[in-house]
Amino acid sequence: MQVQFNSDSSVMGTENVAERIEAQVREKLARFEDKLTRLEIHVRDENGAKGGADDKACTIEARPKGGKPIGVTEHAAEVDDAARRAAGTLAQRLERHFGKGERHKHDARPDKTIAG
Repeated sequence: MQVQFNSDSSVMGTENVAERIEAQVREKLARFEDKLTRLEIHVRDENGAKGGADDKACTIEARPKGGKPIGVTEHAAEVDDAARRAAGTLAQRLERHFGKGERHKHDARPDKTIAG
């Protein structure tokens, strides 16, 4: 699974932000790794130097193999918290997405298969 990290300059002030957030997101979504081709993580400070509560945002877009992208955005006072929330929300959405596929996949009943 490829991971792409994007951020605005105001968020990159802290050391290792990209590595820290990528590791956090990878850990949370590890169980879906073989079902995803790519993750795009975008972090930003929505009002720059002005400050304010919940002004950091993290958007994560997951690209399931053979499916449409699934994206979520979460806000928090700190970029790490926004990323943690976004990863958690995305994990729930992916669970539902892949769970639906599993529920609708039916194995043929042994007594109903055609012997060939």
